[in-house]
Amino acid sequence: MNKLLLPFTILLVLILGACNSETTDTKGPEKKEEATTITYESETGPVEVPADPKRVVVLSTYAGNVAALDVNLVGVDSWSKSNPGYDAYLADVEEVSEENLEKIIELDPDLIIGSSTTQNLDKIKEIAPTVTFTYGKVDYLTQHLEIGKLLNKEQEAQTWIDDFKERSAVAGEEIKAVIGENATVSVFENFDKQLYVFGDNWGRGTEVLYQAMGLKMPDKVKEMALEAGYYALSLEVLPEYSGDYVILSKVADQDNSFQETDVFKNIPAVKNDQLFEANAEEFYFNDPISLDYQLEFFKESFLNNK
Repeated sequence: MNKLLLPFTILLVLILGACNSETTDTKGPEKKEEATTITYESETGPVEVPADPKRVVVLSTYAGNVAALDVNLVGVDSWSKSNPGYDAYLADVEEVSEENLEKIIELDPDLIIGSSTTQNLDKIKEIAPTVTFTYGKVDYLTQHLEIGKLLNKEQEAQTWIDDFKERSAVAGEEIKAVIGENATVSVFENFDKQLYVFGDNWGRGTEVLYQAMGLKMPDKVKEMALEAGYYALSLEVLPEYSGDYVILSKVADQDNSFQETDVFKNIPAVKNDQLFEANAEEFYFNDPISLDYQLEFFKESFLNNK
């Protein structure tokens, strides 16, 4: 009888072994959970931030960078909120300030972005992980890349940078073919009864004009505004800083009566219809949304001027 049972016993063992083997194979390795936070190496040291932030508050100048990377904003500064170029992105976003901590708390952010000069930073850092940047410490493209790293979207940021550099370089060559390789361009703005001329890194389209497209800056502007980013000047000396072409970043609700003076009207760029007026609120910033708009503005202005 034992001899008869032996083959069945062996068969049973083999079947059970196969079943155990199948169970182990089909189970496979356990799925690894994705990290919920990352460490961003900020100017002030490492900061643990959400790997996928859902409620971001921006207290200074970087709202366009965040919006361009398709990250949800719940609060932005007043300057960003007033930019019509951001309307499609900030329609339902609250206006906040560094002074109104209660409003920031109410928005329940999981990440806050500010500048090195933001007030109440100690208290703001208690609300949510907070990262600050020093404006102008890095160039405008590197700044966008850093914000991409912070938001765990470095590749998306780099893709836009590569594309923008290519598009703006082509536009620059097309414009220089029309206005001449040595034609100069100045950027002026009137704010709070003071005239300013800008260098190549203070918004107002200067990054696009001088850095991305390679257009030339008048020597006088280079001397006085390049290092600082901007230079305040009087109406009387405005012609000394005027290039062959002038971009006027115009604030509609400011006193723009200087445009009616003989000094302004007799500037060659004005007399030759080589003055292009831009909405200052859409020209303040140098994020991807603003830069794309500014690039198209310059293409339209320079290439369709003749």
